[in-house]
Amino acid sequence: MEELEQMSNSLWAASAADLTIERIRALAARPDQVESLTLEFKREYSSSLVKTIAAMANTYGGLIMVGIADKVEPGSERVVGVDAQATIDKIASACSERFDPPWEPTFIPVPFGDQSGLSVVVIRVDANVAPRPLLIDLKAPIRLSGQNSTADRDRLLRLAREASAAGVLSMSHNILDPHLNTDNEGRPTEDFILRTGVALPTGEAGTWRPLSERSVGALAQALTASALPGALLKLGHGAFDQFMGFRRLGHNRSRTARLVWQAVSGSSLKHPVEAVVTVTLPDIYYSSAVAPVASVTIDVVSRVRRYANVVGIPHEYQYPVPDLIDVLDSLLNAAVDHDVVTELARIADIDTALVPQPRELHLVADGQVARLLQPGGQLKQIPQAGPSFGGTFRANPALDLRVTAERQEQVDDWVRQLGLDAGLTGMEALVELYRAQGVHTP
Repeated sequence: MEELEQMSNSLWAASAADLTIERIRALAARPDQVESLTLEFKREYSSSLVKTIAAMANTYGGLIMVGIADKVEPGSERVVGVDAQATIDKIASACSERFDPPWEPTFIPVPFGDQSGLSVVVIRVDANVAPRPLLIDLKAPIRLSGQNSTADRDRLLRLAREASAAGVLSMSHNILDPHLNTDNEGRPTEDFILRTGVALPTGEAGTWRPLSERSVGALAQALTASALPGALLKLGHGAFDQFMGFRRLGHNRSRTARLVWQAVSGSSLKHPVEAVVTVTLPDIYYSSAVAPVASVTIDVVSRVRRYANVVGIPHEYQYPVPDLIDVLDSLLNAAVDHDVVTELARIADIDTALVPQPRELHLVADGQVARLLQPGGQLKQIPQAGPSFGGTFRANPALDLRVTAERQEQVDDWVRQLGLDAGLTGMEALVELYRAQGVHTP
């Protein structure tokens, strides 16, 4: 079910040109083809469709696809299509007549591309721009898992106070830049830090209850079993093959969990590589005028260059680009891992459909990025290009990071940007060579 919801989130962010009938058919053909908190199918226009628009607008937004049957017999065609213009006219007219205040979502007709003249009408309900509350027949519908309900008095008052929804499908999560730690003389103690993360809408229980030790423990187990530790161990090229899995370490409180994974070496630099996951629930005294949001950050901290110096490697260590590609891929893979997403949703007291995918990456290095990377045969320095010490990398919101090919496409884009920002040419060819060799990330 989570993969279906992630795919629907991908369709939400896709441009109209990328919203093809092939992608819609692929969504509808999945065996776990169920409706959820943010997704609903309608064979054709009906009065209940307008109520669903209002319910999504009053909750977390979502997609409604008209022209797709919600239930079909085995072997039957699910994508049946509708007359797009006639359907849109009916929905728009009903929204104008029944909504208080009048409001329309976004309509995108996606034609079959044959001689039938049929289309699937995709309705995008953006809760961040809809008026709150959106009333229909003097009631405020809300969305539960796969169905509609009606807001009670307390929920209605909260809707009236909220400036906007929690932004579950927002394209930006405003993850703060990481900072390198320093020694007593102010010198950095790490080679680089990578950070990604998400902002989570929070359910009612998530706004007041302390973190559950059991849930935090389950999240630690899920992270340890994810693709991330394997890629981090590869950074040492076999120099360290022991590690301590994710566990609570450092600043932990009733509403903050800090989980740390560490590679272990026999040198004086005991932990050449670390990963730190921090989950922070909103302040218990948050303003009721704004929907409460929790934050999740995932940091990868590498000291492999410093480790190489400690063990006496005579030349300055530089990171092979394929190693960084594997780390980036596994970092995103862990963030969308089924078990990790399930535990984050449990901690925040929300449906798994509301756990967004990472949409940005931060890199902070202790020196010029060009000197951090192993040059190889392809990478060449552009004269007078100027230094780069990291940067912020945005993700393509139309990519579903749960799909291996799409996640690798995102990683490749980031690595190419990293090379260009560092004043290097040849990164594109290097990435293409790496993929052509058939190397698969975890």
